[in-house]
Formats: sequence, structure tokens, C-alpha cells
Amino acid sequence: MHRRQLLLINPNTSVATTERLSRVLVPMLPAGVDLELKTAAFGASYIACEASHAVAAHAVLDVWARYCGQHPEPISGVLIGCFGDPGLFALRESSACPVTGLAEASFIEAAKHGEFAIVTGGERWKPMLERLAHSLGFAPLLRHIEIVQPTGAQLQADPAMALQCLGKACNAAAATGVKSIIMGGAGLAGYAQALQVNCPLPLIDSASAGLRVLLDNLAPPAQRQTNGFVAAWSGVSPELLHLKI
Repeated sequence: MHRRQLLLINPNTSVATTERLSRVLVPMLPAGVDLELKTAAFGASYIACEASHAVAAHAVLDVWARYCGQHPEPISGVLIGCFGDPGLFALRESSACPVTGLAEASFIEAAKHGEFAIVTGGERWKPMLERLAHSLGFAPLLRHIEIVQPTGAQLQADPAMALQCLGKACNAAAATGVKSIIMGGAGLAGYAQALQVNCPLPLIDSASAGLRVLLDNLAPPAQRQTNGFVAAWSGVSPELLHLKI
């Protein structure tokens, strides 16, 4: 039986975040599907601003190029494990398989219910997510973004605090009249299930949504037949230099 190989790239340099994603997603894998998780080699330990997001896009492409150099066989999909999808458009342009990110996948799932809200950590994320929703065509359905004071990294590190803080945020988001709420962030992976019992609306775990969208072939299709970059690089890693059309 042919096995489907999926790749998750964590654009944060935090191995703890990669491990969290693994704990949530690996038990979800159906028979015949493998998921390999990779962590960015450079950048921020947890993306929380425009600058760290920009560097993370480079880190995502670098991880992917290294993976392609080591695994010449085709893969079935790539998931960008950050709720800001750094490098999404660049990687989709360059990859011969479907690519999605935690945010895009969550938008796809939430849109089935109608207007939706996002609950996430980090004050700088709101305009970044609004811009991403607009670029992906989901701006008309994104009704509200509820930002909690702790960052995603802090929410990941303190589950008791996170559940209390996120629970209040979900109630506030629900009061805006939306039809579903996205729990956005790699560091928030797994919290939606624990919070669902006290929330009247569907809670969408962004990490789980990412995996489901790839498994269900809901991500936009690949744009090319072979992996590769069109640009002529200089000063980047050998892997990026070699992966050229």
C-alpha cells in the first residue's frame, strides 16, 4: 500500500513547540499516513511580530529545501506550523505538493460555519492576521479577533493559566455573534478540546485543522510539477542554492 508522507515545518525555533504539535497531531494520523516534523534552524523562538514573521518565512523555505535535498521522493503535503503562515505563498509557488498553514486551514474550516472569530496571544498579531485573512480571501468572514495578553509561548508554558485566560477570551468572542471560534497558535494546540465543554460555539484547533485540511485535500492544489525556485540566490544556504529550476 502506498503511504502518504506529510511534512510539518515549525517556523519557530522552539523544539518544545514542535513536540507539542507532535503530541496533538500524531494521534490523529490515519493508517497509511506519516507525518515528519521539522523545526526552523534560525529565527525567533516564538514568532510574535512582523520582523520575526519575515525571518520565519526564510527559515521555512530553508527547512523545506533541506528536506527536499534529503528526500527526493514526492510528498503529499506541507503544513506550516505557525498561525501566521510565514512563507505560505513562497512555498506554495515553489512546491510540487499542496501547502497550507495553521491560519489558512483554520479559515477554511471556520468558513463552513459562517462568520468566525480568532482567539490568540500576542498584541502584534491582530493587524498581521487581518492582512493574511484579506490576502487569502477570508476577510469578509473574519468578524472579530480577541487578543489575550500572554503570548503564545507563555500560554504554551502554563496550561492552567492558559485555560483560564483562553476560556474568558472565548466567551468574549462568542458574544460578538460569530458562528465559530479559532484557537490560533501552535502553542495553543490541544487547548480547544479542553475548552469546548464550556463554549457554546464550535472551537477550531488551528493545528488539528491544518492536518485535516491536508488529509481531506482541501488545501489549494500544487502550482507546479517539480520543486524549485526561479530566483537566482546568493548568500543563502547550499540547499536553497541547489533547489533551482
